[in-house]
Amino acid sequence: MVTLPQMSETNRRLLLKTRPEGRVKNSDFDLVEEAVPEISDGEALIRTTWISLDPTNRVWMADQPGYLPPVAIGEVMRSGGLGRVVASKSPNYEVGQLVNGFTGWQEYVVASDSLPFTPLPDDLGVPESAFLGALGMTGLTAYFGITDVAKVEEGDTVVISAAAGAVGSVAGQIAKILGARVVGIAGGPEKCAWLVDELGFDAAVDYKADDWRAQLKEATPGGIDVNFENVGGEIMDAVFSRLKIGGRVALCGLISDYNNPDDPVGLRNFGAIITKRATVQGFLILDYFDRIKDATTQLAQWIGEGKLQSRETIVEGLANTPESLNLLFDGGNTGKLVVKIAD
Repeated sequence: MVTLPQMSETNRRLLLKTRPEGRVKNSDFDLVEEAVPEISDGEALIRTTWISLDPTNRVWMADQPGYLPPVAIGEVMRSGGLGRVVASKSPNYEVGQLVNGFTGWQEYVVASDSLPFTPLPDDLGVPESAFLGALGMTGLTAYFGITDVAKVEEGDTVVISAAAGAVGSVAGQIAKILGARVVGIAGGPEKCAWLVDELGFDAAVDYKADDWRAQLKEATPGGIDVNFENVGGEIMDAVFSRLKIGGRVALCGLISDYNNPDDPVGLRNFGAIITKRATVQGFLILDYFDRIKDATTQLAQWIGEGKLQSRETIVEGLANTPESLNLLFDGGNTGKLVVKIAD
């Protein structure tokens, strides 16, 4: 039997007050209390239980064009999340159902035709928050980036940047399942040890060490077939210099630039794409929505077989959400970063 989250008379929401410059601050948002919204026919009321924190949250705060419009000043901050249906006037949602979608940084949200949510199974034997990590958009991003974009094959040498993060840690494990030799780039000895000792990576490069470039060279003596890129900047430049002829790059993110949208570092080693005859392809999970069910089934199977592990960094409380986003850019999280809003 599902225990519903405790209802409240108010809906606390974080509204974008000003566009952050550099690091995100709590003062960039207004924490407001409003009445819990009432639902109409065809709608359902969802109590948010978990909020997903992702690098793209920072992109949406800037007044820059992207695959989704920026969050407007005064609007609730956009984000993915999980919740439980606590009231329903829709045949698509049942009270008690676990759902995911764009919850935003708020305690209650209304599901409707214009803001749909996806019902999730309760019987997979995984924590709820796994549906934001290995079984959520981050895991699915890793899956399609490795299988469809990079087309990883047995025997490939695959380098994953931000390898101890939510997407990178799953991407590296999937590459291992497919028979590749996997090298992860992460910050600090503890994260590097986690990649090798627990996740089964073949080697790890500590980008915080002075000799990280030498570590990368030592870890890829025969060059790099595939780069799953999450960071950009000097790390991406160094990886590009190690690409084999015909190397493939799955460009997932450029987190090194997200706090500096007006003056991004970009790629300096652009000539390597020519000399290596490399293929660089950017991608978004939005391109694969019609295949999510099959991919989720595969990921769940790997978790059940013990081939795929997930780890989370959990922050407690809605009010702590804005500044917690900085953990993604400081390297302060391991695995998926989530905020717990309600039990």
